[in-house]
Amino acid sequence: MSLRKTIAFAVVLLCGYLTIYRSRATHQARPATGPASSSPNTTAVVPAAPVAPPSADDPSIARAIANHAHEVTVDASGVVSRVLPDDREGERHQRFIVRLPSGTTVLIAHNIDIAPRVEGLRAGAPIVFEGEYVWNAQGGVVHWTHHDPSGRHRSGFVKYNGRTYE
Repeated sequence: MSLRKTIAFAVVLLCGYLTIYRSRATHQARPATGPASSSPNTTAVVPAAPVAPPSADDPSIARAIANHAHEVTVDASGVVSRVLPDDREGERHQRFIVRLPSGTTVLIAHNIDIAPRVEGLRAGAPIVFEGEYVWNAQGGVVHWTHHDPSGRHRSGFVKYNGRTYE
């Protein structure tokens, strides 16, 4: 995919997100309660608190996903969507799914034979990571989220709850 097509695709997605966001913000309402109501049986309609608009993914992972890239270093942030059981075949990996700001999900395979386990990992928590991305139809996998003991590969990391795991 050419750079122009990628940019055009990103602009179309952003416009779609903004349209949905504006539609939600103007159509959602909640009843007001408390002293501001004119009588106990009257329900006033007050606009709902605005929902933050979806933001774009970090550029490196957005490019990797759009290009169906393999073995590309990416850095991104998101929210832990689901914590999966460890992969215990061969080198052990802590596995979890991260939802990026765009809504795309990626699997993080964090090698716990080389790096410490990410402690207290739970769904709904913010997370930052850097590693090597490999595209697949489910969104992709990020691995190498740790240092390379032999020093031949670029080191990655996971930042969670104020701590860096590498």
